Amino acid sequence: MKFKDRIIWITGAASGIGEALAYQSVNYGARLVLSDIDETRLKEVSSRCENMKADVLYLPLDLSSRESIENAVPRALSHYGRIDVLINNGGVSQRALTWETPLEVDYRIMNINYFGAVILTKAVLPSMMEHGNASIAVTSSITGKFGFPLRSAYSASKHAVVGFFETLGIELADKNISVTVALPGRVQTNISVHALTGDGSPHGVMDPGQSSGIPAEVCARKYLDAIHKQKREVLIGGKELMMVRVRRFFPCLFFRLAGRIKPA
Repeated sequence: MKFKDRIIWITGAASGIGEALAYQSVNYGARLVLSDIDETRLKEVSSRCENMKADVLYLPLDLSSRESIENAVPRALSHYGRIDVLINNGGVSQRALTWETPLEVDYRIMNINYFGAVILTKAVLPSMMEHGNASIAVTSSITGKFGFPLRSAYSASKHAVVGFFETLGIELADKNISVTVALPGRVQTNISVHALTGDGSPHGVMDPGQSSGIPAEVCARKYLDAIHKQKREVLIGGKELMMVRVRRFFPCLFFRLAGRIKPA
């Protein structure tokens, strides 16, 4: 019961890592605020958590809309009085070459993945600073450490959240608020199915690399354990995580390999 009676707000909670985080949070004794733009699936996940005897606030949210985010925060705070753990997990991926991706799609990915997390965090942060003993987390990606084919805007957004939340963590070091950046590799979710192609439509295909990744439940457990231990950064995945070290220590080898690895 690592988070017994703690209030955890999870975005992107309707599927994938977010859904798994919701169920594992219940197992750890938390009370939940669950948000996603997919209201139908969000209701299903919320109901399952309630069936697990959890206290849940169902709160639909569009991370591409500042108005949606800023309207949601007072509802969450008025319901529970505080947020102890904010997990900025919602996001969208990409499967398109840079020159086939119009700026509208770049903006959309950046608005959801980066600005959505930043706006929500800044809206919740004053309350956290007042109460203290809180945690903020963000789901980046191993492509937040290096570029990768077909993911130019996605990788850029994930680099951006690393820079923002690393800085925030340093600034909050004496405020009794920890910040954790999670960098998952390949996890068994539908992120590739919903990834945006060059025309902004869903990719609609489960990538082989995605389907062979670690289970979302394993990712969620490691993610929450890292938050509990107040780790500043956690890499989560399988053998693909070696690419982070290859990029850092053997950059020439990395660029040769990155051009040969199947991007899917």
